[in-house]
Amino acid sequence: MSDFRPLSENVLASPRQLTVSDIEEARRLGVRLIVNNRPDGEAEDQTPGAEIASAARAAGIDYAAIPIGRGGFGEGQVQAMAAALAAAEGKVLAYCRTGTRSTLLWALAQAAGGADPDAVAAAAAAAGYDVTPVRAAMDMLAARARG
Repeated sequence: MSDFRPLSENVLASPRQLTVSDIEEARRLGVRLIVNNRPDGEAEDQTPGAEIASAARAAGIDYAAIPIGRGGFGEGQVQAMAAALAAAEGKVLAYCRTGTRSTLLWALAQAAGGADPDAVAAAAAAAGYDVTPVRAAMDMLAARARG
C-alpha cells in the first residue's frame, strides 16, 4: 500500500523520494504522469531521475522533470507544472524528498490557474502539507488569473 498523499482527485504527492520499486504501485493507482521536483545530486542515496524516468516509461507512465533547488520557485517552474498538469491524461504523482516542494509547486500552479487559494491551502493541509511559505505568491497569482 502506498503512502502517496492526495492533493486533489487527480494529483498525488509522495512524502518521500521515489525509487524504481514505487513505479508499479503508481501504475496500479492509475498514475499516468510522474513529475520529479527534485534536482539530481541533492543526496547520495536518491534515485537518479533518469532511472525513475526509464522505469516510468517502461510501465507506460509519462515523466517530467521540473526540479526545484535551493534557488526556490520561479515563474517558469510554475508554468511548467501548470502545463504538465493540464496535459496529463489521468492521475499525476509529484515527488521530491518529502513532498513539500511538489505540494508548494502544485499550489502555485493551481493559484496561477485561478483556483481559490483557501481551498488549495485546505487540500494541501489535508494531505499534511503547509503552503504558508508560498501563500502570498498564491494570492498574487490567483488575483492575476482572475484579472
